[in-house]
Amino acid sequence: MGSTDHRYEVPVEKVQRALKVSKEYKEKLKQLYGNKVVSKFSKDAVDCPVLGKKVSFLVCLGCPNYVRRFKGVVHCKGEPLSEEPT
Repeated sequence: MGSTDHRYEVPVEKVQRALKVSKEYKEKLKQLYGNKVVSKFSKDAVDCPVLGKKVSFLVCLGCPNYVRRFKGVVHCKGEPLSEEPT
């Protein structure tokens, strides 16, 4: 088999209320991905293996460890971060 480009496969969870993400960070994502994508993913959350806590999928989307989201699972490189992405 080939080598993988990710260390973790983290399931995406739907949450009732969107988790807190700073406005500046959200605006950056809207410029990159569009308003429709950001609003669609704002009520998704993941248990981040790097930060060790539940975060909004939007935080995950902008993280340098993010590889892809495929069938409700986020593929994550799992490398240490110099600073928290929010």
